[in-house]
Amino acid sequence: MGQLRDRMEQDLILKGFRPTTRRNYLLYGRRLAAFYRRSPEELGEADIRGFLLHLVQVDGVAPSTYRQVLAALRFLYTVTLGRAWEVERIPFPKRPGRKLPHVLSGEQILALFKALRSPKYRAIVMTCYAAGLRISEACQLRVADIDSQRMVLRVRGKGDKERYTLLPPRLLQVLRVYWKLYRPTDLLFAGRTPAGHICPDTVRQVLAKAAAAAGLAKCTPHSLRHSFATHLLDQGTDLVVIQALLGHQSIRTTTLYTHVSTAKIQKTQSPLERLPALDHEEA
Repeated sequence: MGQLRDRMEQDLILKGFRPTTRRNYLLYGRRLAAFYRRSPEELGEADIRGFLLHLVQVDGVAPSTYRQVLAALRFLYTVTLGRAWEVERIPFPKRPGRKLPHVLSGEQILALFKALRSPKYRAIVMTCYAAGLRISEACQLRVADIDSQRMVLRVRGKGDKERYTLLPPRLLQVLRVYWKLYRPTDLLFAGRTPAGHICPDTVRQVLAKAAAAAGLAKCTPHSLRHSFATHLLDQGTDLVVIQALLGHQSIRTTTLYTHVSTAKIQKTQSPLERLPALDHEEA
């Protein structure tokens, strides 16, 4: 895409998009250009539709991927090229029904921690679970975000919104041991990304290997966040508090965890129990 790519990247930066989103949007713009072997400036609505139909019908991409690609192309044509009419009539797919989040038991969490041999990756994964962080949030933590006086972590979430979450004593001890080994001065988990922090994809790969070693059929960084929320709910933590800790904008998002909290289900009495017994039940 050449100069067009540079313009699109500048627009993404000016709009305040996160590095991961910028990378994905630029990738999808390049994929459109590679598909036709022409610059997107030379393409129109029919070409864009043809590319998207190929992704759905031939490549079989998931609806979530389709939405990401279309969002990228809408940005490219609406903002960078100033030709919104090329994409405004292309429909988004219906969102699928929300599935219940995958939650690990306490025993599975412990087995996962034991399977992580590297102190650095163990510290990152334990932070995700102990504080309910997204993997991107954990990777971007700074030493200054650890407030041991008030026992809280300062987190930079989606849209650069900041919040505070838990800093449990056990996690603080783990991070202190980690600090003595690696001596970070600014970013807590330094790496080779342009921003200087460890790459979330690298953590995902390490986590997948540790999960396999621990005998877990499924485990992603977000499984740890889901487990954090569900385990807090099991302990009786107020849903509004969990919402604040997770950084959810709407309480409706947080209420999803009420559907997977087996402790809440077990404590709930069915209305059948309040009815008088039938004759055959007493026999």
